[in-house]
Amino acid sequence: MAGHSKWANIQHRKGRQDEKRGAAFSKIAKEITVAAKMGGGDIGFNPRLRVAVDKGKAVNMPKDKIDTAIKKGTGELEGVDYVEVRYEGYGIGGAAIMVDCLTDNKTRTVAEVRHAFNKFGGNMGTDGCVAFQFKHCGQLIFAPGTDEAALMDAAIEAGADDVSTNDDGSIEVITAPTEFIAVKDALAAAGFTPEFSEVTMKPEGENVFTGEDAAKMQKLLDALEGLDDVQEIYTTAVIEE
Repeated sequence: MAGHSKWANIQHRKGRQDEKRGAAFSKIAKEITVAAKMGGGDIGFNPRLRVAVDKGKAVNMPKDKIDTAIKKGTGELEGVDYVEVRYEGYGIGGAAIMVDCLTDNKTRTVAEVRHAFNKFGGNMGTDGCVAFQFKHCGQLIFAPGTDEAALMDAAIEAGADDVSTNDDGSIEVITAPTEFIAVKDALAAAGFTPEFSEVTMKPEGENVFTGEDAAKMQKLLDALEGLDDVQEIYTTAVIEE
């Protein structure tokens, strides 16, 4: 058994994403464009694009917006030239935070990220200062009540790296980033659909926050998430409600 309130925190995160669906469309469109530019517009041959498109579909992003973003990446439509940048820092109580951005102006982006850290009680650090606290992997979370034995058998057969049951009964399947799509498709074929799945930077440890500190940490995360250039935030912070 492993994990701390995993299911509650996943549901909390999904709820917050749904509340910000309009902004999510814009950020996912950026990711789709960059993925298509790097690996082509065919999701069958571009795993990163497949992940980005699946992410868009999960929040009911309109098909025309997905298609437009792909065409901007492949050059069929004019688009902005984005670059990927990652910033690292510390939140309340030293919790680790990594911020992945897509931007057309790194000077603007670093200033905005640093301002958010400083304004809400965090500190922006140097490259690599917290990266060692995270593991790059594919992550699939299945709801409590899922047949653990059957899922484990299917996941292992599909090539998953690890399967664990959290304290709350949810089941977590971990894959190598390159095997994420293959494992997800194999599990779907076996009848297992995750409630949440992504290629992520999974924290190796947790900093649990309650009360006033939880509110402060959430304000910092919200400020970072609210920046137009921020695509993903990874943190060791766990917000207890």
